[in-house]
Amino acid sequence: MSSQSNNRSKRAGCRDIWNAFMCAGARYGAYDIPYCPTTATSLPNAIITWEDAKAIYKRRIASKDYNFFVDAYVCWYIDDYKFDGPRGIWHDSKCALKVLRHFAGAITPDFSTYQDFPEPLKIYNTYRMRVFGYWLGRNGIAVVNNVRWGTSETFRYCFVGIPRGSIIAIGTCGVSPFKLEDRKRFEDGLEELIKVLCPHTIIVYGSASYPCFDQLIDQGIKVISYPSQTAQAFERGKRNE
Repeated sequence: MSSQSNNRSKRAGCRDIWNAFMCAGARYGAYDIPYCPTTATSLPNAIITWEDAKAIYKRRIASKDYNFFVDAYVCWYIDDYKFDGPRGIWHDSKCALKVLRHFAGAITPDFSTYQDFPEPLKIYNTYRMRVFGYWLGRNGIAVVNNVRWGTSETFRYCFVGIPRGSIIAIGTCGVSPFKLEDRKRFEDGLEELIKVLCPHTIIVYGSASYPCFDQLIDQGIKVISYPSQTAQAFERGKRNE
């Protein structure tokens, strides 16, 4: 795709509505999904959400601390409406980059691939995860790929563009694998992930207290769990009691 697709954005009067500028120099896999290298060289000391990162940025800039640095990675394991929309990270990507430069790194966005989404939308959201991550890496941000799958048909494309044998990240906050009706789907996807990507380390945002992760540890895969935003709030509440 690359040259032909990038040329589309250069046509006179053609507005770049799909952020072709982010793809400059990219290699592509199936479904024209770009390859997103893992540019992180170490594990995060902490992981915070995009909401928290924006709040920190606003406070520090308001206090004229223009060169602040926070030793935490930013993730998007939150509801899509909080980061995707007319003023979200996709449509205002340069503003997002301005915020992220003050943090240690980023886990690529978690655009949803819900089971009841139309197939083209699930592929598009997978594409956006890789494109955004690739672009962040090109701009000097330490990047870890988020992996998001749905039901088994998403296995054709949900792992495309992620390096084999690297660090990857997944989120367990929300519905899976917490809900029993979703657990089998989550475990099937995790098993396929291991076959296809062979990661040496899995960052888990949320609880990793499930047998499927114990099995991975037994296989020699490092599993590192980071508390979710909800868990952190719960702990703060307990300390304030």
